[in-house]
Amino acid sequence: MISQGIFFCLATYLFGSVPFGKLIANRVAGIDITTQGSKNIGAANVAREVGRGWGAITLLLDMLKGYIPVVLYANVGVPSGDGYTVGLSWVVISAIAGHQFSIFLKFKGGKGVGTAAGSYLALSPLACLIGVILFMVILYKWDFVSLGSTVSASAMPLLLASFGQAQPLVIASALLAVLICLKHWGNFKRMLNGEERKWRERWR
Repeated sequence: MISQGIFFCLATYLFGSVPFGKLIANRVAGIDITTQGSKNIGAANVAREVGRGWGAITLLLDMLKGYIPVVLYANVGVPSGDGYTVGLSWVVISAIAGHQFSIFLKFKGGKGVGTAAGSYLALSPLACLIGVILFMVILYKWDFVSLGSTVSASAMPLLLASFGQAQPLVIASALLAVLICLKHWGNFKRMLNGEERKWRERWR
């Protein structure tokens, strides 16, 4: 059973490592998205540099990196109980680790927000919905995608705990919040220096 879990986590990491944003930008616009705009492979940068529709497709694909492994893990016959939730926690971490530290990008990658959202959608749709609403409220109020993303990610441990998710999953979500915040460190510094461009300004 342990070997099965290790194999599943490895497969999840490899799937999470697929840089959909980079592949789409190269195929559609002939550009290397890692050298354009914020240089991030995520949906927001693809939307700005290639088009909103392609950004939406990138977001969907990145979410599937987190959603599909969680759903599959729940259907591979793994016994329920503590072992199951611990294993599932590692699956969630593996998906985001793949996106943030892609083996196909020399262990660089995106910020993991979309992939984390996909995992949370599979784990607890209601908690995910509240997280999305929180993101939208912050984006509307302050107009910073990075701020909305990090606050929502940081709220997920409390939301998952409130909706009865097991402790290992709550701990995993706290780890993901730390990783996502660290990936946004440059955004935080730019916000403090007044250099971070607001979302609506990018479409003028």
